Amino acid sequence: MKKHIFLFALLFTGYNGFTQEATIAPGTIVHQVFFWLEHPDSMEDKAALKEGLKTLAGISEVQMLAAGEPASTMEREVIVSDWDVSEIMFFRSVEDQDIYQNHPLHQAFIKEYGQLWNKVVVYDICVD
Repeated sequence: MKKHIFLFALLFTGYNGFTQEATIAPGTIVHQVFFWLEHPDSMEDKAALKEGLKTLAGISEVQMLAAGEPASTMEREVIVSDWDVSEIMFFRSVEDQDIYQNHPLHQAFIKEYGQLWNKVVVYDICVD
């Protein structure tokens, strides 16, 4: 699963296998979060959560942020797509990610939007 998340992260860094090599600095922290909504059929809740996630880009330690829903890719045994919304962030270091975790904007996001989800799974990757 972590391998798949890393490959997913490469897509968001501008990787284009036909014209360039993807480079992510060693030590970069890739922070991937998956949300299962309390009301998964609510378009309003999905939209609200995605809007809330955008506010986290205001934290200077966040180098890049993208959010979305499961892609309509070919169904395969290894694909997990039962989540509702996901975000991916990049940080320069563990220290920057720690600052993010305690940042007032992140804490406000949790307080304001936390009632929208009933499950959260986080994968943090340190790039070699």
